[in-house]
Amino acid sequence: MTPGPPATVRLALDWTPNTDHTGFFVAQHEGWYAQAGITMKILPYSNTAPEQLLAAHQAECGISFQDSMTFAVAAGAKITSVMAILQRTASEIAVLADSSIQRPRDLDGKTYAGFGYPNEEPTLKYVIRHDGGTGTFKTVTLDSTAYEALYNKRADFTIPFTAWEGVEAQERGIKLRYFAFTDYGFPDFYQVVLACDSDWLSRDPDAARRFVGATVRGFELAAKDPDAAAQMLIEENPGAFDANPALPKASAESLASGNYYVDSNGKVGTQTLEKWKGYSGFLFEQDLLVDGAGKPLKSPPDYSALFTNDFLPTGP
Repeated sequence: MTPGPPATVRLALDWTPNTDHTGFFVAQHEGWYAQAGITMKILPYSNTAPEQLLAAHQAECGISFQDSMTFAVAAGAKITSVMAILQRTASEIAVLADSSIQRPRDLDGKTYAGFGYPNEEPTLKYVIRHDGGTGTFKTVTLDSTAYEALYNKRADFTIPFTAWEGVEAQERGIKLRYFAFTDYGFPDFYQVVLACDSDWLSRDPDAARRFVGATVRGFELAAKDPDAAAQMLIEENPGAFDANPALPKASAESLASGNYYVDSNGKVGTQTLEKWKGYSGFLFEQDLLVDGAGKPLKSPPDYSALFTNDFLPTGP
């Protein structure tokens, strides 16, 4: 990529470094940002969500999710998804493999270990009802301890990210049974996206294209050579994976072999209106989208304004 005027891009992380972020660290490690005239400044995860930092112009880009993006834009944030990092959801409903729960309708009357997001219960109810259940269950909000609650049988089900917590459970010898949302009629969605400050995109589209182009290149390598990409992730974050150095590589291989980084044409980053309308439309239909005053939206958002492919590389 031809370098343009030097530019700094602040990237807000959504969590501690993990394989959702691999492409950024690959591009950093290989010098692709530098070649494009971009200085990337990582903003470590804090109590402030990336969407809030973007809306406040305290970061140019950040790691987001289709639901979080939609919530933020509905409430007035001027942010746009410029690339899909994961082309489909890698989260699934999980129960212990030795439990009596054989399918979603068996979750009626059970206890869900949740994370406090407004879309969790409507999503679970949809899946359970589409399997013939009533969608009645108890929720306990435990956040990051939800997984241990399931493993210790203090809860009956939760929603892990299969390519991280799922891999970790496998390494620990914990056997899980999964129910994929899409197997029960639920719309697939972009699990992870790269969101950017819309004002910055308008103000400096050249820098945005160079940053996104180098990032796409990083995730292309992650899709083709997950072992090498995971090693770069580890090297760029010394000490971050000391507790479980095998996890990043196992997770990277899971994402690559599952084709999570690429669309049906093998392309990284692309987004479609159909997928944005599907899941974000579900959030609207469930009255989960509220404006800046906290009132439910009366009409659906402009789904086409939530994302753009304009900053993706145009070459072969």
